Amino acid sequence: MGTAAKDVIDVQQPNNLLLDKHVEYICAYENKKDDYEYVMTEYLRMSGIYWCITAMDLMGHLHKMTAEDIIKVVKKCQHECGGVSPSEGHDPHLLYTLSAVQILCTYDALDVVDVDGLVLYVSALQQEDGSFVGDMWGEVDTRFSFCALACLALLHRLDAVDVEKAIEFVLSCKNFDGGFGTKPGSESHAGQIYCCLGVLAITGRLHEVDADLLGWWLCERQLPSGGLNGKCLDLAFF
Repeated sequence: MGTAAKDVIDVQQPNNLLLDKHVEYICAYENKKDDYEYVMTEYLRMSGIYWCITAMDLMGHLHKMTAEDIIKVVKKCQHECGGVSPSEGHDPHLLYTLSAVQILCTYDALDVVDVDGLVLYVSALQQEDGSFVGDMWGEVDTRFSFCALACLALLHRLDAVDVEKAIEFVLSCKNFDGGFGTKPGSESHAGQIYCCLGVLAITGRLHEVDADLLGWWLCERQLPSGGLNGKCLDLAFF
């Protein structure tokens, strides 16, 4: 017997996107620094800032975010090694280094950080097989391949790493179903597929993808609610 798909269907959900409510929520979030949710998300704060300002930009309300304060936070989180941490007092990581670069690009403020240091930090994380580790602790994941190449592409410094080896590693993570995993032999996941396609798009190698096969796999991620899951039997994400 097959396992039933995990899905959430809310018959009372609104028919329209409540943009004003989204704007109100994001604007209020940065003013609730004593709330449990704010404190407990300190470990991913830099990415959270990026998600918030990007959402506000898409909704046409970026001007409501305090750009000067945000830029100061990013600057304070850069370490001597060049990498950026999610918040002060945390270790630098490739995930948050990319978020920091994306934030500064949004505000055209790359000059406030040590760009050469950023490049050296990212390039030093590439391994002999072309993969990237996320930080000094050595976890390998195709997310980090994307973070590294996206970061360097935004800085116009792809020359700092071995791009061809990075591509080879990503392609070695491609599976029989057309998708990609975290590393060779890992199951396909929509998040990893985004990252791997991002690498191939940045490097002009999207033709390496079996678009029809991958397209079917991605289509199968949609559930009756309309939401999409990350892999077979996952709960839907909206």
